Amino acid sequence: MAAPSDPLLIVQAVTKRFSVRRSLFGRGSAAFVHALDGVSLSVDKGQAFGIVGESGSGKSTLARTILRLHEPDAGKVIFDRRDISHLPETGLRPIRRDLQMIFQDTKSSLNPRLSTRQILAEPLVTHGLPHDRQIILRLLSMVRLDDSHIDRFPHQMSGGQRQRIGIARALALSPKLIVADEPVSALDVSIQAQILNLMKELQKRLALTIVLISHDVGVVGYFCEQVIVMYLGQIMEAGPSRHVIRQPSHPYTQALVSAIPSLLPARPSKRIVLTGDVPSPLYPPSGCPFHTRCPVKIGMICETVQPPAYATAGGGWAACHLHAGKPTVPAIRAGE
Repeated sequence: MAAPSDPLLIVQAVTKRFSVRRSLFGRGSAAFVHALDGVSLSVDKGQAFGIVGESGSGKSTLARTILRLHEPDAGKVIFDRRDISHLPETGLRPIRRDLQMIFQDTKSSLNPRLSTRQILAEPLVTHGLPHDRQIILRLLSMVRLDDSHIDRFPHQMSGGQRQRIGIARALALSPKLIVADEPVSALDVSIQAQILNLMKELQKRLALTIVLISHDVGVVGYFCEQVIVMYLGQIMEAGPSRHVIRQPSHPYTQALVSAIPSLLPARPSKRIVLTGDVPSPLYPPSGCPFHTRCPVKIGMICETVQPPAYATAGGGWAACHLHAGKPTVPAIRAGE
């Protein structure tokens, strides 16, 4: 595994907005969904990096921006020491091979008209690489499927088997970075464990760099070395996952962690229930984006002043006024 000082991916103050139409006094006018607001992170080679948050937090938009399926409105995405933020498609094509994705919904991400052999051969054919039967069988073996699956179609396989095919397809081009967007959330709990263990084994054996996106803090805590916690397009907390999960510093992270079922009945954890809904990204609140639901809001400063990133124990940081007086850290250190 590469040294921590050797980042494969750097995201610098990335902002992304989506234009929508709204009706105002009988007239159409422009409005913007604020999906990402100044997000920064750094992912080292060979690292498992987690992005966690509720639905609407911006984590999937961040993933698609990293993969350049979205172009950032501001900021930079630097992959393998190259700024890919605004590359045209002709410039991105050679890089696509190094950036692969594992999707959540295998029913829609796998072409139902193609057999397993055709699904796994497709990216190889696209990039002009060998795609004979032995190569396909090797890919199946990597995800613990045998040759009986090679001529099956997606509807003839279980959800776990389809996800293994999705993982094999992502591995086919030997990518430098894999983004896994909720790869186990649609699976039964027992199958989730199998898929996570498989991904963890492959990540270590092949020295893969994986960005894992999930709403489940427990999944990220098990799989990832570093984690960022997102809320309404911003990072609330970042740091080593073992510290963020065991000793969360931000009230939002504390609420997410409190929802993890306790395995020690003698010492049950107190559940923190957040009231209200996530604010609309069309009209994000001023100050701290979490202040409208925060159970420990300390006053007007939370409503009017956006908190900086304060250093926390364990080498992480949290954007919360409760930590005022502690040292601040540069934004680019998110996830380091």
